Amino acid sequence: MTGAVSEKRTQLVLDIGGVLATNLSPTFWHMLAEAAEMAVDHLYADYKQQISKLLWTGQLTETDFWEWLQVQLPSIDTGKAQHYLAESLTALPALDKVADWSDKADIHILSNHVADWVKPILEPVRHHFSTVTVSSDVGMKKPSDNIFIHVNSLLGPDAPILFVDDHPANLKQAEQHGWRTLLADHDGQWINKIAALL
Repeated sequence: MTGAVSEKRTQLVLDIGGVLATNLSPTFWHMLAEAAEMAVDHLYADYKQQISKLLWTGQLTETDFWEWLQVQLPSIDTGKAQHYLAESLTALPALDKVADWSDKADIHILSNHVADWVKPILEPVRHHFSTVTVSSDVGMKKPSDNIFIHVNSLLGPDAPILFVDDHPANLKQAEQHGWRTLLADHDGQWINKIAALL
């Protein structure tokens, strides 16, 4: 999914989880574990060990995920689990700033996520994005070097790049490609710094 990219305007690359929308962890897993009356640590550890990487890189479908979850939590029907996911994935204040930022920069998405899960969140501002790169669509996830190389190929070759993410490891990798970076703190104070950086 691509749009026009300027070679001179700042390329603002935004993560989704922890930046434009809430992270699914830990809320989603706590809701599931509480409903199933089991330890959340055990459930989340199984998810991370068995299917997390496969899900985020598109090797496992969303349907596969719900089937896996049904096996882990037979007392929770899929409809209820999907409701928990929707409740856990909500817009953060930065989403309302996207339109203003798009006046000063070309905006791009770079996110580790399941594309179908984030589409409803992004849809109201989708027309402001020049490109959208979601790990499940491209088969790569941050902080892999390959996904940064891929996104770099979509940006204006001489344009300044500013990347916002809530994980320091992802920022460190981006810096290896010459990107300026900004850590998205949990209190959202990073939003006030964007205008000066653009």
